[in-house]
Amino acid sequence: MNATEIKTNHTKYNLQSWSKQGGLNPIPVERGEGIYFWDYDGNRYTDMSSQLVNLNVGFGCRPIIDAIKEQAEKFCFVGPSYACESRSKLAEMVVDLMPDNIAKVFFTNGGADANENAIKMARMYTGRKKVFSRYRSYHGSTFGAGNLTGEPRRYPLEPGIPGFVKFFDPYMYRDNLPFASEKEYSEYYVNKLREQVIYEGPDTVAAIVMETITGSNGIIIPPEGYLAGVRKICDEFGIMMICDEVMAGFGRTGKMFAFENFGVKPDIVSFAKGVTCGYVQLGGVAVSKKIADYFDDNVLQCGLTYSGHPLACAAGVACLNYYKDSNILDNVNKSGKVLGEILEELKAKHKCVGDVRYIGLFSAIELVKDKETREPLVPYGGDKLGVMGGIIGKLKAKKFMTYSHENMILVCPPLIITPEQLREEMVKVDEVLAEVDATL
Repeated sequence: MNATEIKTNHTKYNLQSWSKQGGLNPIPVERGEGIYFWDYDGNRYTDMSSQLVNLNVGFGCRPIIDAIKEQAEKFCFVGPSYACESRSKLAEMVVDLMPDNIAKVFFTNGGADANENAIKMARMYTGRKKVFSRYRSYHGSTFGAGNLTGEPRRYPLEPGIPGFVKFFDPYMYRDNLPFASEKEYSEYYVNKLREQVIYEGPDTVAAIVMETITGSNGIIIPPEGYLAGVRKICDEFGIMMICDEVMAGFGRTGKMFAFENFGVKPDIVSFAKGVTCGYVQLGGVAVSKKIADYFDDNVLQCGLTYSGHPLACAAGVACLNYYKDSNILDNVNKSGKVLGEILEELKAKHKCVGDVRYIGLFSAIELVKDKETREPLVPYGGDKLGVMGGIIGKLKAKKFMTYSHENMILVCPPLIITPEQLREEMVKVDEVLAEVDATL
């Protein structure tokens, strides 16, 4: 097929996610290498969002490709009740990367069903039904994960499932509360959460679910002491602390898992994306020894045809080895330092930039109409004029490929990006932000 045929068939036969179907104009992609991909006309684009913040090692990672081919030559699939080498090896590798309280893994197909199964396990283990999650969150769009989700992508699932309770996470820039320190700010939010748990009945709450660092909704980094405070609430009332590491896990923040930055040990960890970097779809739920022991004597009422798919697990083994062999965490911290410096320069320079938030290669630029009032460039859930789409379009014209959510531009490049490549690409952001300034 040529480029025109591919695009025509895409728009004619595919329903594209999170989009009005009329007027779509997708780029037909011919090939990719590293942080770049090319269309059929030879135009080169830079992937500055790691696709959907999952293609951590970029395009064309040869060790992962070779591992998939090697597994395919043996067999492509065997059911979850059989033991196979790639599945057994990856489970061990994942557990070894986790804190010392984590004992076993249940593999899923991706992040949404990882979160679905995480809350099922918490409810089975505790015998409780209620699940707390945050308004500023995205955990997937299947029915259970969609009820966990707090932002507007949950609306089509409403009225939702009984027992899902929402709370606000600390958002220091947007809240702008008069606390003297991050610690005081955290104490306020932790106390409000504890109060809400008490009002809901602590003995009815199975789990508190959080993206360790809020991802698509703005890279909102928890203030000092917040996650430790949530951990304390969970310990006090016997609630499972579930950290959703689907987007933030596997090196994105400069640590293998984001919760390592905050000194906490979750009871359950959901993961996906960076475990195979999208070369084959895979997710999983890692559980504590106490939970694993419980299911020695109680039936685990979780099951998926493709749980621990051999091709996906082979890709995962190769991917985790690649992180280690290529010193990916070192590169994330080196390049992340440069990204942080550039973002701070953009914040100081541009009147449309209200805030920048970053950790490792996980970052967002928050756009405002006015720095003093902090009024968002577009209202929450209401960009009816397509302002942010226009800004992303201007970046696309410069071959800088990323996406936006609400009034945020996400900058989350592959973890292999060099400081030199970052500087080259962020010049394009500077130029587009200048155009936004001119409209204010």
